[in-house]
Amino acid sequence: MQELSQRELLDRVSSMQEGSFAVFLYTPFCGTCKMTERMLDIILTMQPTLPLMKSNINFLPQISREWQITSVPCIVILEQGKEKEFMYRMQSVDELYRKLLPLIRM
Repeated sequence: MQELSQRELLDRVSSMQEGSFAVFLYTPFCGTCKMTERMLDIILTMQPTLPLMKSNINFLPQISREWQITSVPCIVILEQGKEKEFMYRMQSVDELYRKLLPLIRM
């Protein structure tokens, strides 16, 4: 999973013409974030073309404020530069897989 800085993430969002991607927001000392990242790694093993990035929320003050991120882990699904969905509850690999799979077809 590619890690993006705030500038890289903002550039990617602003340059989106079409298509979608998801970004996993985390903090390094969060146990739930580590568990979520393991689940996402399993999904990326099954679907390596899934457009999924990650970013450390500690280095995203502007994005955190603009997107009103309330907690981590958080997966943000973006479509054409707009936040579409915020996922804060990661119950299982299957649930995450079903939510993220449409990104491949978009």
